[in-house]
Amino acid sequence: MAEVATRKRAAAEPAKALPTAQQVVATAQQVVNSHRDDDTTELFGITELCAEFGITLRTIRFYEDKGLLKPRRVNGARVYTRRDRARLALILRSKAIGASLSEIKHFLDLYGTHGEGRSLQLKYVFERTDAAIRELEQKRAHIDATLAELRVINAAVRKQLGKPN
Repeated sequence: MAEVATRKRAAAEPAKALPTAQQVVATAQQVVNSHRDDDTTELFGITELCAEFGITLRTIRFYEDKGLLKPRRVNGARVYTRRDRARLALILRSKAIGASLSEIKHFLDLYGTHGEGRSLQLKYVFERTDAAIRELEQKRAHIDATLAELRVINAAVRKQLGKPN
């Protein structure tokens, strides 16, 4: 009985739509803008960052071991600045779109200590994203061609079996 009520509620609720490309870009821009604040005295503990980004302590320590993050130590505890937090956000976003750790390190190192390499960083991102877009468009074309071929085969088999469309 409860199962039927749950199914009825699920059927009555509208399906959650995937975010549009415009919404994804707006969200990404909000993340970037949130790290541009001038308040650099704000400090974060490792557990705060883990909770905020939904990652484990081990993940942050792994990025430290790879030289991607360099927290300060205060009485033996790791302390992260807004810059570290921004770097972590960039690391996680880069991983989500398929960048390797070496690419991420290269990108972060281009920035420099005071942002002097920002234009180099932008050029690197432009070239990297341009290449990734081309690669994904080629993959999509291949997938579309494969789907079309499978549909032709499926229709031929369906016809031979006498199944309606």
